[in-house]
Amino acid sequence: MRYLLFALFCFYFLISCEDRDTPKTIVTDIEKNIEKHPKTARNLKPDGSAYTHEELEGLPHAELMQLIHEPLRDTIGTIGILLYDGYFSLDAMGPHSVLSSMYPAKTFFISKERGLVKSNNGLITQVDTTISEVKQLDILVVPGGVAETYRASKDQALLNWIKAIDQNSTYTTSVCTGAWILGAAGLLEGKKATTNWYRAAEKLKEYGATFVNERYTNDGKYWTSAGVSAGIDMSLALVDHIMGRNYADFVMLNLEYDPQPPFEGGSIEKTDPVVRFMTQKMYDMDLEPVITEFEENIK
Repeated sequence: MRYLLFALFCFYFLISCEDRDTPKTIVTDIEKNIEKHPKTARNLKPDGSAYTHEELEGLPHAELMQLIHEPLRDTIGTIGILLYDGYFSLDAMGPHSVLSSMYPAKTFFISKERGLVKSNNGLITQVDTTISEVKQLDILVVPGGVAETYRASKDQALLNWIKAIDQNSTYTTSVCTGAWILGAAGLLEGKKATTNWYRAAEKLKEYGATFVNERYTNDGKYWTSAGVSAGIDMSLALVDHIMGRNYADFVMLNLEYDPQPPFEGGSIEKTDPVVRFMTQKMYDMDLEPVITEFEENIK
């Protein structure tokens, strides 16, 4: 059964064995690029030397599979990604792109009600599974947003469901301000965690957690990531943790995930102070009406 987990590898290896015409120019260009960027091999021969391309071509499929196989840390069957109106689309879609590669686990979206869920930037997704229908998940992913995430952090029915799922989950995770929701559910108390840079230490302290200024981090079964795109990093690290570096390497190459931004930025340390200030003010303006609404309801 262990080979099922590497079905995607099998697919690519089988294709490579077929007789088909591959343009020589493409092969030559790729080989030239590899020569410019050599990669130290992990999967070595018994004598400790690296396999040549010709040697790999000559290995039977079964031996290739055995070469890249690594023992699984955990058996993952279900991966649920919570969606709610106003979530950041990449918070959910990034991890979905990575975690859905963890064959044969089933990866699916969940929401409070069946139907269309709209992200903060207008992405509309049909969700056919509700929280009332899901009693167990091996991995739970909670994405973030701004105003609607704050609303979700006050939704007791949703928090109760998250706490119930967490009782039997193998990993409970969040992306960006999704940590606010885990925190509101009481799951991060006494834990180290990270979240979106916006008032990060302040928000996590509110939930009894210690802010760690990292791209992603984990404290036991709880994995959290910084803002938005960091969910991809966290998900790849989780795949590496569960299935091993070879499989994570495959997923990363399949996505061609090799970030090279066109200019420096993307973090509060690297962003122009004026841009940083205005971005924080934008978040403040988005949240203030919602916070006021809840405070007035309490009164």
